[in-house]
Amino acid sequence: MVIHQTGLARRIYQTSRITGSFRLRSGVTSHEYFDKYLFEAEPKLLQDIAQALLPLIPKNAEVLAGLEMGGIPIATVLSQMSGLPTLFVRKTAKEHGTCKLAEGGSVQRRLVIVEDVVTSGGQIIESARALRQSGAEIVGVLSVIDREAGGVDNLYRENLNLKSLFTMTDLKMAVA
Repeated sequence: MVIHQTGLARRIYQTSRITGSFRLRSGVTSHEYFDKYLFEAEPKLLQDIAQALLPLIPKNAEVLAGLEMGGIPIATVLSQMSGLPTLFVRKTAKEHGTCKLAEGGSVQRRLVIVEDVVTSGGQIIESARALRQSGAEIVGVLSVIDREAGGVDNLYRENLNLKSLFTMTDLKMAVA
């Protein structure tokens, strides 16, 4: 972790870490949870997170694809800072109106998926498969937190390169 990002890691940890018993999307139970909505709801913290993510955007990306729901605020702020357009990607295509998986324009471009927290990477994999079926070329995946629970390897097997701002280890070291 870069020294200047230690303060950002500490702020994320202090803002969003809660304890208890939590069932994660992967099915695993955790006694520690990072409520990403707590850091996404803080304007200055969200802005600082997006600023730190900017250099991680692949140079050949044409569009940011924020995953429902937590990836959308991050992708929106990143869009404002980078000038790249944003797609808002649903977990499943809606069954009425336009029946689209992604809103905001064509998916038939080089896109980078934006997510908040990665555990196993399951939702990213499902969304990437659906986006690819619609013609997207996925040039990378960005996240704020990698829980270090197999997501990197699972995504790699799907030819998806994950770049995370912080790992769980980084966050814990920032407050140690």
